[in-house]
Amino acid sequence: MHFVKKNPNEKRLDFSNKLKTNTIIRAPGAYNPLTAKVIEEIGYDAVYVSGGVMANDLGFPDIGLTTLEDVSTRSYLISRVTNLPTIVDIDTGFKSCEKTIQTFEEFGVTAVHLEDQVAQKRCGHLDNKELISTNEMVNKIKECIKAKKDENFKIIARSDAKNVEGLDKMIDRCKAYIDAGAD
Repeated sequence: MHFVKKNPNEKRLDFSNKLKTNTIIRAPGAYNPLTAKVIEEIGYDAVYVSGGVMANDLGFPDIGLTTLEDVSTRSYLISRVTNLPTIVDIDTGFKSCEKTIQTFEEFGVTAVHLEDQVAQKRCGHLDNKELISTNEMVNKIKECIKAKKDENFKIIARSDAKNVEGLDKMIDRCKAYIDAGAD
C-alpha cells in the first residue's frame, strides 16, 4: 500500500520464478493485513490466506460457510499491503470458479488453491469429508484456467481423498488434476 513497490503482476512473476528454483517456499498464514506486513518484515517468501483461519476469524466453523465476498475482500486487503505473493485457499471455488478466479486475480492475489470436496466442505483436518468426482474437479480446474488472464496466476489443486479413498486413488486424482492444467 504506502510502501509496496511491486504490483500484482510483478508478485506473480516473482512467485513463478521462485517455483522454478525447486526450493521450499515459506508461506506463513495471515488473517489480516498487519500479519501480512509482519510476515514480509521477518523475511518469508509468501503470504498464505487459510480458509480455516479465515472462517474462524469471521466467527464460522470451517464447513463451507464463508462466501466469495468474505474471502476475496480480506485477501485483497492482505495482498495490497505486502510485496510478497499472496496464496489464497478458495475452498471449493464458491459458486462459480470463473467468477472466483476473475475476482481474486483482479484483487491482486498471486495463487489460489481449490479442493475436491463437495460444496458444503469440511476443514481438511476433520473426518467425514465428501468428495466430488475426479471428473467434476478436472472440469473445475479447466474452468479456473480458462478464467485467468495472467499466465503467472497459479491454480493449485488440493485433494482431500487420502482419508476417503486411500493414498493410491488420491495420487490418481492428483495426476488427473495436473493433466487438467493445475499448477
